[in-house]
Amino acid sequence: MKKRTLTNLYNQRPTWLNNAHRVLDEAVATAYGWPKDIGEDDALARLLALNHARAASQEPLAEESGPGADEEFAEAEG
Repeated sequence: MKKRTLTNLYNQRPTWLNNAHRVLDEAVATAYGWPKDIGEDDALARLLALNHARAASQEPLAEESGPGADEEFAEAEG
């Protein structure tokens, strides 16, 4: 019996899996307000732009890291 793995499943790419991916892609596009037939490159470019905008709106991470940094942060937070 052939091993059941995700790799084998995606290599075989059954119709039901293609349909599930299409439905999911359309749902994600709808959630973002994008056209349902958006191309992969366009979707990835838009997601990257959103990620950059979100990262720019957040406070920078503390420069300190490593052992003890979390405890110092917790003490500073009070």
